[in-house]
Amino acid sequence: MKPVRIGVAGVGTWGANHARVAAGLPEAHLSGFFDERTERAEEIAATHDSRAFSSLDDLLGESDAVVIAVPTTNHHEVALRALERGVHVLVEKPIASSLEEADEMVEAARRSGVVLMVGHLERFNPAVEALFETATRPRFVEIHRLSPFHIRGLDVSVVLDLMIHDLDILLTLVGSSPEEVRAVGVPVLSPTIDIANARLKFDGGCVANLTASRISMTKTRKIRVFESDRYISVDFTSQDIACYRRTGDPPSPEKLTSDSFRELVTRENVVVRKEEPLRREVRRFLAAARGEDVVYVTGDEGREALALALRIVRELDISHEPER
Repeated sequence: MKPVRIGVAGVGTWGANHARVAAGLPEAHLSGFFDERTERAEEIAATHDSRAFSSLDDLLGESDAVVIAVPTTNHHEVALRALERGVHVLVEKPIASSLEEADEMVEAARRSGVVLMVGHLERFNPAVEALFETATRPRFVEIHRLSPFHIRGLDVSVVLDLMIHDLDILLTLVGSSPEEVRAVGVPVLSPTIDIANARLKFDGGCVANLTASRISMTKTRKIRVFESDRYISVDFTSQDIACYRRTGDPPSPEKLTSDSFRELVTRENVVVRKEEPLRREVRRFLAAARGEDVVYVTGDEGREALALALRIVRELDISHEPER
């Protein structure tokens, strides 16, 4: 199998992580790096015995595929230059800053016949994949994604920075867009929203409550899914999943005892083969670039997650309008 020549545009935190993963895969050949911060590109290139290019076009000319890990506001410009040259693209989330930009990227990929994949990393978390296989009829979903403050990602609100991961998972889990969106949020340390809560109601009755924060003292990544007869809890970080099912009809209220829960609820074992999600994501991208029929997060799916995120942002803007 001939390795795919893969380059990285933007070598901040996530670009460096992509480089680390690709460097360890036999199906990948690191063609090099480009970053407007020349010294940073040279530093990462030296780490992987690779090359720092002086321009994006030079990098694209030596690459079959490229990871785009530049700021969100530059996704559209960089991705179009790659797609129009016939280079496969893995762009970090969110796909773009606007739906118009996302549409242009999707169309450019279609015209060139190349892969446009969006880096919704949690979709490649083994525990999340197990959740998709286990949960079939969600009625209530609760998601918490809390992070300590970091200067990365402050060009967008916490909805586009963090919550969008969970919006992508939720859309995949439920299989439709919400009919009702309510949201509140506040800026704390940055000019944009740093903590937000959204409550979404879907056709069919499912309700989801999402909280995202980048000003938390501790890191939390959890999703809880409630069905009519089952409860599923997933820790994204540890990749642990717990599933409890009601195995019988509850007795009448007067016959309930302290033992009723243990008698009527059993824990189901869900097998999860733990692996780094980013490694799974990059390997899937490389397989798609080789033309293999694999499942990945398409540009259309990235656009759908962005559309919902922007819908929540608009609701947040409304909630912050001054009283008259």
